[in-house]
Amino acid sequence: MTAKRFNRAVFLDRDGCISPDRFGYVSEPSSYELYPYTGQALRLLRSLGYLLILVTNQSGIARGYFGIPDLNRVHARLRKLLSAERVKLDGLYFSPYFAAGSVAPYNVEHEDRKPGLGMFYKARRAHRIDPGRSWMIGDRETDIAFGKKAGLTTILLLSGNGAKEMLDGWRNWPQQPDYIAENLLTAAKLIELTQR
Repeated sequence: MTAKRFNRAVFLDRDGCISPDRFGYVSEPSSYELYPYTGQALRLLRSLGYLLILVTNQSGIARGYFGIPDLNRVHARLRKLLSAERVKLDGLYFSPYFAAGSVAPYNVEHEDRKPGLGMFYKARRAHRIDPGRSWMIGDRETDIAFGKKAGLTTILLLSGNGAKEMLDGWRNWPQQPDYIAENLLTAAKLIELTQR
């Protein structure tokens, strides 16, 4: 009987990582776009043998700014834009929860909200992921904390909110990133270098 293989994955934040975070809470598909380098970066990661897993906090749902159908339409556009770049995600997980929100049942503390590990556990079960050979890329402290708690190697991006969060005192974070990169493409190239 052969042992089942565990997969390597790159977990990715959405806003500030694969797409700009300049619109605040995106509820209209027409206002969602990717960074110009996102397709190249994700194709490189795929060529290295990594699954691509998106994990995104979407507290706008709990706050009442938009609903899950709106988010689904935004994510349909995301997938269409990625398809035009010849990239497909292996998993897309979102957390609608925010304890200080106003919309039940999402206005609660929940393990799905990063840095909680709910989305990681779902992805690990669905895709048989080996955390020790996998990565988390994001632009916020919560992304780094999520990655560290999950046993992933972490990269903090300076795109999105990363540069601001660093200036606000990243050295005081309970968990430090393993690496810091300018953007998703430089992060993908950094991962490629570690494979040599």
